[in-house]
Amino acid sequence: MLELKKVCKTFNPGTADRKKALDNVDLSVSDGDFITIIGSNGAGKSTLFNAISGGFFPDSGRIILDGEDITYTPDFKRARVIGRLFQDPKTGTAPSMTVEENLTLAAGGGRWLSVCGRRERENLRGRVASLGLGLEDRMNTPVGLLSGGQRQALTLLMATVNPPKLLLLDEHTAALDPSAAEKILAVTERTVKEQRLTCLMVTHNMSQALALGNRTVMMNDGRIILDAKGEEREGLTVDGLLRRFREVSGEELDNDRILLS
Repeated sequence: MLELKKVCKTFNPGTADRKKALDNVDLSVSDGDFITIIGSNGAGKSTLFNAISGGFFPDSGRIILDGEDITYTPDFKRARVIGRLFQDPKTGTAPSMTVEENLTLAAGGGRWLSVCGRRERENLRGRVASLGLGLEDRMNTPVGLLSGGQRQALTLLMATVNPPKLLLLDEHTAALDPSAAEKILAVTERTVKEQRLTCLMVTHNMSQALALGNRTVMMNDGRIILDAKGEEREGLTVDGLLRRFREVSGEELDNDRILLS
């Protein structure tokens, strides 16, 4: 489904700020995989997502989606088949437009639907109601007036109203309060399961990384140092993840955000 072959990316080459963000990354993702990705700041998680979504072109390596080499495909073309949510709830929606208008644009693939009749409106309203956040009664409310959790739920719906080939979730609950984060995570799980989406999700929460999906990937210094699935993953604990990190990297994981989560 998705395959990364020896993908490399170095920022600021030839300078004192040189940073090898991706170091010969190999990753094979099957249809229906729900992979959680964990690692400290600078490990390469968001950079990996940027490579997949077309935020930049890699220095070397290949990225293949459904048999098509998209390594040098522009990001706006990849956006038609790759959905992505960011940490900031303000990203991904037009704040001055209403809930209905944002959804209509998303449903039209970035183009304003020429016809949005009663049936289409009822369908969109039903999709919004499925979020369980009462937004179906706020279809004419500008998105900028919604809470962070409501905006993130709407962004998730917009990213999946036309089911993508691949869904990327880049710490999409990290900026929300615990109650809102829990609701959005529940909506995420349900959406991925019901639509049978292939999904990669970055998280700083190690328990979450082991509880969600069917695979857990750990990154460090631009490399994948652990890809746990099946029986290996079922037997893993947070302490086990920390031990594996220490064994592979030769150092202790000292990221407070991860450890405190």
